[in-house]
Amino acid sequence: MTIPTLQTARLMLRAPKLADFEHWAAFFASDRSRHERGPLDRVDGYRAWAADVALWTLRGYGAFGLDDRATGAYLGEVGIYQPEGFPEPELGWFVVPEAEGRGYAAEAARAVIDWVRTSFGWPRLVSIIDPANSRSIALALRLGGVIDPALPGVDPGDVVIRHDLRPQSPGDRA
Repeated sequence: MTIPTLQTARLMLRAPKLADFEHWAAFFASDRSRHERGPLDRVDGYRAWAADVALWTLRGYGAFGLDDRATGAYLGEVGIYQPEGFPEPELGWFVVPEAEGRGYAAEAARAVIDWVRTSFGWPRLVSIIDPANSRSIALALRLGGVIDPALPGVDPGDVVIRHDLRPQSPGDRA
């Protein structure tokens, strides 16, 4: 399986690499990860990270490492997650602290949505978000998602945001 490289004006979305784990481990060891499966110790973090990376081989999609095109700095990851127990493919993201609030996650998520739309023909993606994670909920809504209480989450109370991927006709955009 060849993992694509996607580019936006400021970002390169690329295959995960082992060096990414150090950033991932730091994020998931911190309290910032409390809405994202964490906090996790290094061993459990590695298991979760490796399982996410394996999605590329097992399912043909996964998370992209996210780099600043100008500096090469690692900024986080954005992609499609579907570990065991998830009801369907999920659009998700995280950025390192120094990258927060700069629109990187939104820019990368839009690129991933476009890639999924052209690559898979799926009718939708979902974002499954802890209700206390107001920043991620706001981002998913800014991306055009709609809260859909009829769709299942993973944990009780999850906010499930539906991202429609089907082409819309001009009359559908009222």
